[in-house]
Amino acid sequence: MINQITQITQLPDKELLLPGTRACSGCGLALAFRTALKALGENTILTIPASCSTVLQGMYPVASSAVPILNTAFETTAASASGLSAALKALGKSEDYAIVGWAGDGGTADIGIQALSGAAEREENFIYVCYDNEAYMNTGTQRSGATPAGALTTTTPFSGKKQNKKDMLKIMEAHNLPYIASCSPAYPADLYNKFLKAKSIRGTKYIHIFTPCPPGWGFPQNLTVKLGKLAVESGLFDLFEIEYGKKNYTGVTKNIYENKVARKPVADYIKIQSRFGKISDCQIKEIQDGIDLKFSGGKQ
Repeated sequence: MINQITQITQLPDKELLLPGTRACSGCGLALAFRTALKALGENTILTIPASCSTVLQGMYPVASSAVPILNTAFETTAASASGLSAALKALGKSEDYAIVGWAGDGGTADIGIQALSGAAEREENFIYVCYDNEAYMNTGTQRSGATPAGALTTTTPFSGKKQNKKDMLKIMEAHNLPYIASCSPAYPADLYNKFLKAKSIRGTKYIHIFTPCPPGWGFPQNLTVKLGKLAVESGLFDLFEIEYGKKNYTGVTKNIYENKVARKPVADYIKIQSRFGKISDCQIKEIQDGIDLKFSGGKQ
């Protein structure tokens, strides 16, 4: 297992995400995809369902990715990754390539969860990535299981989603995977190091990327990194990894838990986004109270 710590100035120069993607301006997914490919390298095969990633990569002969990609049905990311892994094993090439299933939150928390859970239980050898922009962005910003309470979407347009966000990281932790990690494109070195480590471990690995989306969340496209950082700095989204059952916080989250830096108010994160335009001060307080409770270890 690789425990290499790479600084942002040390990331490889070689680009496997080529210029001219079809992603929206300020797309957090594009930043994450670019950094992840630097860690995964050229010997990578991706399988991607219907999603923003399909739009990002473009279509032959103008695809923007310099690695092979299988475009698959919405619900079959983990199933197709399992098939790719089995094919490489049959060819005696399972050590030569990294197999990566790369899906959005809708294709993971909702439509694809059955295939993912089955693959994890069978201990299939691939990395599963959920890039979480908290709605079905590619099809018009409909709410998903990962949409947070209070967020306006085209299917919750009046007062926002009523239900809380589904916690995919806890769900995958229950599968006893060898490696689970959370990361954000706002912290590229942290993201790079976690993909590098996942690549070196056999079995099913799960990486959850918090991915700000300017058009879906309603914020200026130049604030993508700021939003990503505020989510972590406020304690709303934690950076961590779980290696063979042992959880370690990383980056800013580690510093917050060790009282080296103070958390920022979650309102700083919420009030930049128009999707929370109808959220009340009482709801913001409830979110802040939940974060405070988490960092107090559950002690009121």
